[in-house]
Amino acid sequence: MDPRLLRYRPQLESTPWFRGLPVELQDYLTSHATLLRLEKGQVLYRRGDRSYGLYAVLEGALSIGTVGVDGRESLVAVLGPTAWIGEISLFDGLPRPHDVIAVSRAFCLHVPEAALQSLLDATPRYWRDFALLMAQRLRISFKSTESLTLQPAAQRVASRLLLIAEGYDGLNAVRSTIRLSQDSLASMVSLSRQTTNQLLKSLESQQIVSLKFGEIQILDIERLRAASVGALKL
Repeated sequence: MDPRLLRYRPQLESTPWFRGLPVELQDYLTSHATLLRLEKGQVLYRRGDRSYGLYAVLEGALSIGTVGVDGRESLVAVLGPTAWIGEISLFDGLPRPHDVIAVSRAFCLHVPEAALQSLLDATPRYWRDFALLMAQRLRISFKSTESLTLQPAAQRVASRLLLIAEGYDGLNAVRSTIRLSQDSLASMVSLSRQTTNQLLKSLESQQIVSLKFGEIQILDIERLRAASVGALKL
């Protein structure tokens, strides 16, 4: 095992999915993992690529989405420490469903596909643990789709900021500073950049967020939660 992984073990245990795994499974994943560094803009994998295993973000952030033939981006999420990705292809054996790209310099843990398959062939009960990871991601997907379908623009922006700040319901760490461009946020909530900017400015004027280049700081999480359900007018 790479000795540097010992440094990251407490961080891995800070998020619910990994913390809830049997200790022997935690040990197996870290002992069979390697570390890799991505520069900003570097592709981890593309939609249609074959699966090479699971990844966990240790530093930085990765965007999850797809770029259409017209160049437009459909952005699903931007995940930071300590989110795990790649479990869908582990289950169905099909190519990757999304592009995953570093939005900043990133450091990731990688558990190879062969090590995972060997583990699951020998101990099938661990399939349930990986199914829980996929179920968690499905719930987030349903929540995001519901927001896009049912919520007006202001609530959509507030809901997405809240979801990211609260760590995608435990998928990664809670954070008060979101490193995300307004273009990326606009893509996530299916709004124009102009509309997204206006709504962010409204949140800033009410001292709910603070805006900097490529960064949104959450100043008042409770009022942001109120805005996400329409209890606070933007």
